[in-house]
Amino acid sequence: MEHPESAPSIPPAAPLSEKKENVTPINPKIAELAESRQELFSRIQNLKQDLQNWRMKLDTQVKVYRNELSELKNSLNTEVDQLRTEFQELRTTLQQQQEDVAASLKNLGLQDDVGEGKEVQGTTDLEQSKEIDQDLPQDEGKATRE
Repeated sequence: MEHPESAPSIPPAAPLSEKKENVTPINPKIAELAESRQELFSRIQNLKQDLQNWRMKLDTQVKVYRNELSELKNSLNTEVDQLRTEFQELRTTLQQQQEDVAASLKNLGLQDDVGEGKEVQGTTDLEQSKEIDQDLPQDEGKATRE
């Protein structure tokens, strides 16, 4: 029992064929887009890998620089400590020599001249001058000047 109305259903089939014809040109575009997408994905993966490699190299370089800085710091600290020790030894030696000179002058009876020379010289180190003054006897008029 076909109705003559079913004949008009054929024309809608024609638009389907037209759609297939329209779809056919789209398939290469879809394939092209898929290929482009794959290329972009591959590029992104390569960029991510490059970034990871760059970060690893940077981290390694930072560690190397930190180690070098640490070694330099330790070396400088060692040198500073050594210089402090040497300066302390020099200070001690100088103080000992000053004490020896003061004692020698005392033995020679020239402590008055040393006292006058010290006043003229005007030393800047109060502690050293106090030590020398303590070592020298007070002038009570007993020493003779020449």
